[in-house]
Order: sequence, then structure tokens, then C-alpha cells
Amino acid sequence: MITLSSFIATHARLTPERTAIRYQGVDMTYRELSRSVNQIARLLYNHGLRPGQTVALLMKNSPAFLQFAFGASHIGAIFLPINFRLSASEVRYILSDAEARILVVDEEFEHLAEDFPGRIILDATAQANATCLIDEPVQDIADAPHPCAPTDLFRLMYTSGTTDRPKGVMHSYENFYWKSISHVQALGLNAQTRLLVVGPLYHVGAFDLPGIAVLWFGGMVSIHRDFDPGAVLDSIEAESLNAAWLAPVMTTALLTHPHAKDRDLSSLAWVIGGGERTPETRIRQFAELFPKARYIDAYGLTESCSGDTMMPAGFEISKIGSTGLPLMHVSLSIRNDDGREMAPNQEGEVCLRGPKVTKGYWKDEKKTQSAFHGSWFRTGDVGYVDEDGFLFLTDRKKDMIISGGENIASSEIERVLQMRPEIAEVAVIGMPDARWGERPVAIFVPTVGSEVDEEILRAHCRSHLAAFKIPSKFFACKSLPRNPSGKILKRELRESLQGGNGGKS
Repeated sequence: MITLSSFIATHARLTPERTAIRYQGVDMTYRELSRSVNQIARLLYNHGLRPGQTVALLMKNSPAFLQFAFGASHIGAIFLPINFRLSASEVRYILSDAEARILVVDEEFEHLAEDFPGRIILDATAQANATCLIDEPVQDIADAPHPCAPTDLFRLMYTSGTTDRPKGVMHSYENFYWKSISHVQALGLNAQTRLLVVGPLYHVGAFDLPGIAVLWFGGMVSIHRDFDPGAVLDSIEAESLNAAWLAPVMTTALLTHPHAKDRDLSSLAWVIGGGERTPETRIRQFAELFPKARYIDAYGLTESCSGDTMMPAGFEISKIGSTGLPLMHVSLSIRNDDGREMAPNQEGEVCLRGPKVTKGYWKDEKKTQSAFHGSWFRTGDVGYVDEDGFLFLTDRKKDMIISGGENIASSEIERVLQMRPEIAEVAVIGMPDARWGERPVAIFVPTVGSEVDEEILRAHCRSHLAAFKIPSKFFACKSLPRNPSGKILKRELRESLQGGNGGKS
């Protein structure tokens, strides 16, 4: 069987007492996880869920999240993870568009879907182990998982909209399995892999990079409900965790934690980052704190189940600014707007092809067709590959600044500003200009205790950039808005500035 519950059942037979999940200091073995998945599958079935129908999860990280995701797969249903940071109206739209039959919701988010009839509400006890929801013994259906086909959907994920409604990305079993094979080969996953899961499981970074692929081999996932840098450092030390996916903002929080160097963090072997171009200073700081680990820059999308390129070992400095090479079973091509392939070192749209890439968007043939050049998926990201095949991202197409007819990659200006020690983080956006159409504007977070002189920043830019690329204005702020994968939400910055807030938050 190819359901998500099938590899859990395998390890329940082979190594039943091996730890599968650790959560808030409590272990769940493979035997316990497999049995609970079967029971939750029956619970969902008794609530009327059938093969091909959708169950939505509006939850923070917990064992229950995996129990319901695997339980839905066990009966051939589709699970729909929803971002709990959304508004009630956005949640209502997604539930309606996805035709969800059941909503599993943490009690703290119940207010986001008060009018949805088919709710299963989880308190803290149920979040730790959802089988407590079962009032009386239920029949296991371990011997009767639904016979899913590779092309069947196992998940819907809605990507954030820009000017319109979010799109439902369809993930099939073959997408997930080919994704997992690629990550196994690139990362060497095995039964000794002990993965920190601290990003939100509704996001591909936590669920897929490499996420639950660790459970394929009988490894262990240590689930944190929320991100707390001190708790993460404690967990790495106490549980000898050796692998993690971290959003860039999380990595920064660990590197700057006042007591980070007091821990023994030698167990960590690798951390997958990405979401932005990693400065060399951060790579070197990471190596100082985690002496036996390597920081792996990566690139991927929701539409490809994440992790399409990764930086191979030994190239972190020589290929600084790159997100690495395509993984096994991933083809990458840089193409112009007409779909013609560009030569090495020529910018164009990053396009992907392979069995881990989605077939399209839920109930939206028009957007599906516009997302492809033939068999190539159009990512919307701008970049180039060098003569060695390494991918360098330069911008999002919609974030490209056009000033006086010249294209300006905001990431180029950001890279220059990140050289300054008084700048911790920075984002550059285009703002309307009566003369030039757009002018670049920089919004930055100062390093602690620093005083920022705008004229020094401007002179620094002048020594590295053409005059038309120098930001017309600089704004300081306390933090930059980011999505769960760590990417800066430039649309929010534009709205803030246009609303007259001066970029301050």
C-alpha cells in the first residue's frame, strides 16, 4: 500500500518499541503511533469521511496533527493543512473551495471557524494524543487501508494569494514519494536520523523538508508546538538531535541566543535553510555554534513539495549566494517569457520538471495552464544557473523593480546592505515615483545597540552599486514580516509604507 500509514505500520511490525515521535518530553513508539492512526482513521470514517473527500486541519504542531494526517490517508481521504495565522474569512474561503467535510481544530483557533458544522475540537490532552477523543473502543481497520493509486491526492495546500484568492495546490502520492526519494539521497536519511520539527506542520518546510520522510526509515521526529530558541537549543542537546529545517529568522534567533554557547550542540549534523540568500557571515557564525554541522542552502516551492535544489557539501563559500544544485529526479531550466531556454549566467524564470511537481491547482484549469511552459512548471522566481549548474536566485518576477526602464533586482541591493555591520536584516522594495516609475526603498532592522547613519549607508551603496540602484529612502523597523518559510512579505511592507506608517512596526 502507498498510504502514509503504510510505512508506520511496517516499523510497528519490525521495531515496535522504537520512538517515532517525541513531544513535550513524552515518547510515542511506532507501535503506539500505528495503532492510534488506525483508530483515528476509524474515528474519521465514523464522522462520515470517505475516500477522496477532504478533512481540514487547523492546528499547531502536535502528535495529533500527524495522527489525523496519516489517519485520513489510511482511508483514502485528502488532508488539508490550513495556516492558523489566517483570518476567519480566509479560513472560510479555503474550507469552502476545498469542499472540506470535516475540520479538526485546536480549541484556541475554534473562533476562526465557528460556523463550520463538522468540527472535531482538540484540547491540550487531545493534541498530545488524539485517541483520547474516542469514548469507547473502536474497531481497528489496520488490515483494510484504502488501495490508493500513485496519482491519487493525499493533500491539498493553499498558497498565499497576492491580488486574488489563494490557490489549492494538489499533491499526489507520487509527488510525495518521489520528493522523499530525492531527499533521502541528498541527506542520507536513515533510522538514526533524529529530526527537529519546529516549523509549522501546515507548511512544506516542516512536513516535507525532509519532514515525515524520516519516519520512512524508522527515525524519530522531535515536535515542538511553537518556536522558542532556548527550548530548541535545550532539545538539540538533551535529545542528541542531528537534523533540522529552520527558517532564516529561526537560525538568527539561535545564533544570537545569549546562552547558546553554553550548550553541547555537537550532535547536529545538518540544518536546511533557504528562503533567502544566506550571507557569508551567517554561514561562519553557524559553523562556530554548531561545530559538526553544515548549513544547507535550499530552494523549493509548495508546488513541488519543497527541496528542489540543495547546496552540496564543500561549496558553501565558493558558491556563496547560490541555493545549490538540482536534486535527483528534478530538472531545472531558466526560460524567458516565451518559454525559450536561456544560456548559463543569463537571467530568466526558474522552471522545474519532474515527478515531485504538482499537476496543477484545485478546480482552476486556467491558473494551471498559465503555470506551465509545456511540461515545465513556472515558479515565478527569477534567477540563473552558472556554468557548473548552480542556481542563483535574483528576485521574484512580481518583485522586480523597474526604474526609468531599468530592471533592478532587489536582492542585489539587499546583499550590499547586508555587508554593513549595523544592519541585521533588510528588504528592498519598489515604491511609486512620479519621474522614474519606481524607486528602490530599503527597510531594515538595525543590529542591537547600533546607530545607523543614513548617509553612510548611501555612500556604501554608492561604492557597490550603479546610481539608479541606490535606495531613495531608508526606514528602520523592529522586525520584517515573514511567512512560515522565512520569506519576507514585501507586499505587507509596501502596504505599510503606502499607508503612511513609514515602515515602522
